[in-house]
Amino acid sequence: MDKSRRDFIKKTGIGLTSAFIGTQLLSACTNQGKTGDSPFHNIGLQLFTLQDLIEEDPKLVLKTVAKIGYKHVETYGVDVATNSFWGLPITDLKKVLEDNNLKSYSGHYDLSRYLDKKRDDKESIEKYIEIAHELGQKYIIAPVTPMDDLNNLSVSDYQYAAEQLNKAGEMSKKAGIKMGYHNHFWEFRNFANGTKGLDILIAFTEPDLVDFELDIFWIEKAGVSAQSYFEKYPGRFPLWHIKDIDKNYAHEVVGEKFDKLPLDSLTQAHVRYTEVGTGAIDYPNIVRSANQSGLQFAFVEQDEIYIPNKFESIKKSYEYVQKFLTK
Repeated sequence: MDKSRRDFIKKTGIGLTSAFIGTQLLSACTNQGKTGDSPFHNIGLQLFTLQDLIEEDPKLVLKTVAKIGYKHVETYGVDVATNSFWGLPITDLKKVLEDNNLKSYSGHYDLSRYLDKKRDDKESIEKYIEIAHELGQKYIIAPVTPMDDLNNLSVSDYQYAAEQLNKAGEMSKKAGIKMGYHNHFWEFRNFANGTKGLDILIAFTEPDLVDFELDIFWIEKAGVSAQSYFEKYPGRFPLWHIKDIDKNYAHEVVGEKFDKLPLDSLTQAHVRYTEVGTGAIDYPNIVRSANQSGLQFAFVEQDEIYIPNKFESIKKSYEYVQKFLTK
């Protein structure tokens, strides 16, 4: 994913020293989540949320994430040439996770060329399976569609991507790992017959080979209710991304006015994130459909954080989840 996402998400960089200013309260918040077995009691964090910080000092970041109370993390950004994440060899990453009682059930792996029918230089699914297996992950997630010509994705593009996901799912199944796909907003654009890209991906993938990670922010930002997809495709969404929409940016970004805008201009002008529970998304209502969706793992994610202290941000989201979504 990772280069593709970086290309369209503006990074807000601060150093780790700045990130820790004012975090004395973290020393008192170790594992204060409620006891329970639900995905919300045992909430995870997509580490892309702390993209700048983790690349500076992954060990310190993971230690702090665990101290806040997160139980597992979703990886991104593997370097297959060096067998490492953020400069940290996979063997070292495993130890850091173990030392901080963190699990990793899922990872985002760049499959943008693999899903693109115009590209022959595909990423190595076998290598991703090997890495995910070493980390004990249950899911390899394709985090984004091919980005080369995003505004002109066709029905056949989505059908091809679905076929590729099935093939990858056949390979990963032998290692006890399942393939998954993570949406943004453009998968909810309408084709001539009213079909949406995500519907095509779901219809053309085999349930025993491919699952879906629903990004609640993006489906709601597309003007579609998450519950409507849980009802339409029960059990197909065992993973969720939980992040919130700034109330001043709650309008949808799908439709004639938006569908041909360059992605950078669209996201900069019409998209703004906020901490879970402070925005426009009614999470207590959505959570009532968790069983219908087949939910197993939920992750807090915030593509951009605007407050100076990013650890304070993920702590705020964590505390909201524990207080309001674990009932």
